Amino acid sequence: MNTASLLLGQVSVRPDAPALIETIGGRDQVLTFADLDEQSGRVAALLHQKGLHSGQTALVFVPMSLDLYIVLVALFRLGVVAMFLDPSAGTAHIRACCALHAPDAFIGTVKAHLLRLVSPALRRIPLKISVGGVPVPGATRQTDSGRRTPFTMIVPAVENTPALMTFTSGSTGQPKAAVRTHGLLAAQHRSLAASLHLQPGEIDLTTLPIFALANLASGVTSVIPTGDLRRPGAVNVPPIRAQILRLRPTRAAASPAFFERLLESGEPLPSLRHIYTGGAPVFPGLLDSLTMATEPEAEIVAVYGSTEAEPIAHIARAEMSDNDISAMGSGKGLLAGLPVPDIALGILPDAWGTPLGPFTPDAFDDLCLPADQPGEIVVSGDHVLPGYLNGQGDAETKFRVGNTIWHRTGDEGYLDDTGRLWLLGRCGARIEDDRGILYPFAVECAARRDPAVRRVAVVSHKNRRLLLVEGGNIDTNALRTALHWAILDEVRVWDTLPVDKRHNAKIDYPALHHRLDRER
Repeated sequence: MNTASLLLGQVSVRPDAPALIETIGGRDQVLTFADLDEQSGRVAALLHQKGLHSGQTALVFVPMSLDLYIVLVALFRLGVVAMFLDPSAGTAHIRACCALHAPDAFIGTVKAHLLRLVSPALRRIPLKISVGGVPVPGATRQTDSGRRTPFTMIVPAVENTPALMTFTSGSTGQPKAAVRTHGLLAAQHRSLAASLHLQPGEIDLTTLPIFALANLASGVTSVIPTGDLRRPGAVNVPPIRAQILRLRPTRAAASPAFFERLLESGEPLPSLRHIYTGGAPVFPGLLDSLTMATEPEAEIVAVYGSTEAEPIAHIARAEMSDNDISAMGSGKGLLAGLPVPDIALGILPDAWGTPLGPFTPDAFDDLCLPADQPGEIVVSGDHVLPGYLNGQGDAETKFRVGNTIWHRTGDEGYLDDTGRLWLLGRCGARIEDDRGILYPFAVECAARRDPAVRRVAVVSHKNRRLLLVEGGNIDTNALRTALHWAILDEVRVWDTLPVDKRHNAKIDYPALHHRLDRER
C-alpha cells in the first residue's frame, strides 16, 4: 500500500525510460525510473541515519523539480509524512501550520532556509536538510547522500497510514491540514489515470505536482516547464516553447493561466495530442484557443476538482454543443461535464455555513435536488478527503450519510437532465437583493464570451451590482446590453484585476473589495 511502491512500480518494467526531465541552464536533466529508485534510496538512507523514521513528518520547501520527487519518494519509502504549506502566505501562516502539526524535519532549498532568519517556527524544527550544492549553516546537505548505500526497504503502510499533508483555509481563515493517506493517494491515482487516459511511454508537460505523481505511477515521462511555476500566469514563454519543440511532449496538464500565457505568442503547439487544464475555472474561450493551436485530432479537456477531491468532473471541448456554448453565454453557468465514475455527486439545498446531517441514505436521497435545480455540490468517494487533521474544519465541510462521509465543496451548481454538472460559483458569493438572486460566476462566464475581456469579476458593492473587467478596447455599453438579464448597475474597466497567488487565474475578491473601498 505504500505510495513509494506505486511510484517505483515502473523500475522493473522500464528502468532506463525517462521518469522526469528538467531543463537547467539550457541543458536537459533526465532522471530515469532506475535513477529515481537509486537516488531516492540514497536520500532515504541519509534521512534514516539522521534519525527520521516512520510516523514522523518532514516539512518540504522544494519547488517542482527532479529534487522534489527524489525527496518525496525518499520520504514515502521511510513512511515519513511529507508536509507542504505556502511560504508566500507569510510567517504568521507558517507559524499557524507548524503549531497545528509540528514537523520533525525541514527539507528546503538554500532560499527556503533563509526563512529561518525570520521564522522562529522553522528554527525550532530539530532536523534541517538543504537541497542544492551550497552549504547552509545548521543544515545537512542532501548531496551528502551520494556517498551512501541506498536504503532499499519500503516501510509497510496500510490504507489509513498518513502520507501527504497540505494546508488549506476554512471559512474562519485559519489553516486546516488536509492529510492524504497512502490509500487515498492510490485511489486518486486510479481515478486520474482513468480520467486522463495515462499511457506508458507518453511525455507530459505538466505544472501540476499531483499529476506528475500519477505520471510516475503510470510510466509517463513528466517534463517540468522551465521557470517559476509558483506564478504560472507570468512564466517566461520562450524557454518553455523551446522545451516543447525539442522534447515533443504528447500531452500537457497545467492551470488555465499557464496556457493563456503560453498562447500569447500565437505560436502553435504541434506535438500535443491531449491537453488537460484545471485548478481554476476553465472558460470555453481558452478551450477554443487551445483547439486552434493544436492539430485537429487533439483532445482539449477541462478538469474540475479541488484540494479535497481531485478529479470531480471533466469535459472535452469536442463534447460541448453549440447549445451548451450559448447557454454558458446567457447565464446558465459553466459546464464542467459528467462526474468521474469513481465519485458520487449530489446537489443539496444551499445551507453553506450551517452543519449538515447525519442522514440516512433514504433521507439524503429525498434531500438531493432534481435536475436543473441549483444548490450545494457535495461529493464522496475513495479519493475524496474524509476529514482534516484533528477534525478541524470537519463541521463545516463534512457530513455522514449512513457510514459514508461526504464532502461539501462550497461550490454551487446543478445537474442537467443528462447528468452533467454546471458550476455557478462559490456558495458564499451568491447575490440576493431586491432584484432577485444573481450568481456572479454565471455572469462572469457569460462576459468571457467577449474576446476583448481578459478577466472579469461581478460583485455587489454598496448595494450596487458591479461588473469589473480587465482587457483592451472593451465596449462597456455593448457588454452591459448583452448581459441585460443580470440587471447590472455599472460596467467598469480596470487596468488589472487581482488574482490568487497559486494559479494566477482565480479572482482575489478580498483584494478587489479592498480596492473598491478605497475608490471614491
